[in-house]
Formats: sequence, C-alpha cells, structure tokens
Amino acid sequence: ERFNISNEEAIRRLRQKGEPIRLFGESDKERRLRLRSLELIEQRGEKMGQNDFMKALRGAESSAISSDLLGQRGSTSSPKPTSEDVKEGSSTHKEGEEQREGVGMNSVLDLNLIKKDINKVYPIIYYTLKGLMRDWETSLAERPIEIRQSSQGKLVAATQVQTADYMKPLLKQLRHRSVKPDVLARLAEIVHFVQKREYRNANDSYLQLSIGNAPWPIGVTMVGIHERSGREKIFSSNVAHVLNDEVSRKYIQSLKRLMTFAQSRYPPKDVSMLMG
Repeated sequence: ERFNISNEEAIRRLRQKGEPIRLFGESDKERRLRLRSLELIEQRGEKMGQNDFMKALRGAESSAISSDLLGQRGSTSSPKPTSEDVKEGSSTHKEGEEQREGVGMNSVLDLNLIKKDINKVYPIIYYTLKGLMRDWETSLAERPIEIRQSSQGKLVAATQVQTADYMKPLLKQLRHRSVKPDVLARLAEIVHFVQKREYRNANDSYLQLSIGNAPWPIGVTMVGIHERSGREKIFSSNVAHVLNDEVSRKYIQSLKRLMTFAQSRYPPKDVSMLMG
C-alpha cells in the first residue's frame, strides 16, 4: 500500500506521537517510511517504548475518570460505601460466588484438603484471591479524589490494574483445575497463612514457590552422566517456578503484591508475623 502524504502532514503526525520530525541524514521518503512503521506498530498494539505498566497507568486513569463521572451522577441516588462498611474479614462475594467453607479472610483453608479432597482447594484459592483483589480495588476507590488524581495515587491504581491483569492466567488455571500439584500446594499454603494473618509464614511459602530452595534452583535435574548422591534432593517442589516462563513470573510476583495489600488491610495481632 502506498503511503503518500505531504511533508507538513508527516511532521504533524510525528509531533503528535512525540517523535523527532527528522533524524540525522534522513530524507523525506525515509521520514514517511518511519512514520508509517510507527503507525503500523501502534495498530498492532505494540507502540514503541510502551510497557505493561504504562498500559495499566492509562487504564487506571480512564477508570478513575469514569468512576468520578459515575460518582457525580449517582451521588444523589445512592451513597458510596465507606471504610466502615468493609470490616476485617468482610470480603464481599460477587459474580455468583457463594459463601463456602475456607473462602475469604474470615475463614481458613484446611491444608489437609490437599491430600483428602484436592478438588475443594481450587475454588477456595480462586475465590479468596478474587476477594482480595476486589478489596484492593474498593479501598482505592474509597480514597479522596485529590489523592486518586495525584501522581502517587495514579501509580498505586496502575499497580492494582496491572496486578489484576497479571493474575488472570493463574485464575484461569484455578477455574480449569489445571494448576500443577506442587504449585497448588504452595498456593494453598500462601492463602492459608494469609487468612490466619501469618504473613511471615506466607512469605516463606511464596519464596518456596518463586525461587525454590534446591541447590540447583533453575530446574537442572541431570547434572552429568553419572548418578550423584545429591541428585535425589532435586525434585519439582524445589524448582524455581518464577523462571519457568514470563506468564508464571508475572502472576507469582502479583501474588506478593496481594500479600502486601492483605497485610495492610488485615494486619496481624502479632507484629512478629509481619513480613519484611
């Protein structure tokens, strides 16, 4: 497809994108080709210099504008929830979620279910994580408007949006009950200790999940042609799952963000249970 535009139009579009209007030694034709390549990249959703956090920041800003407009329209019809409405352990349940044993911050997941009835573990982890993410979103929406519109407030909101996006693959695996057994065991421990407000122990389980504790944490199980005495110590629960792939790295790191939020939202009675 031919891309014939005037020099003035090319300059206008480049300035609109925040790009230099001419590179050193660049001809008019080369400038038009550079502009065309930039526009094609944008159409594919891969804008130069754009990362996940910037996408989340723009999404948070647009959400904040929408919520402010809705809040102004609905201010006379229905009051906004206050922080008193969300007491300790009172995670709301939406999207058809039913109250079930072990779900939420007002209950505790029984770790014995991993051996007794593992099918019950999946929904408990799923709904508890979903509840924490909703609590986080609600707490951000309850902030004063001047805080929400500040630079720091937008960064916090963008972090929440990015975390929710990164958690989607894990939640999908939980819904389909396709999480690997060793990963599920660590997730169950994290949820169990978070529900008990034992965040230091939850952080220990998080480290087991993310970096492992094996002498070969990158997943090496065959270190030579001969068997060695320490080889039996290298098994799947010691593998660093955070290094498996980019998707795993993102949702495992997002778990730490959720744990940090839970610690501030539901602080432990014993300060020794705070994670560093």
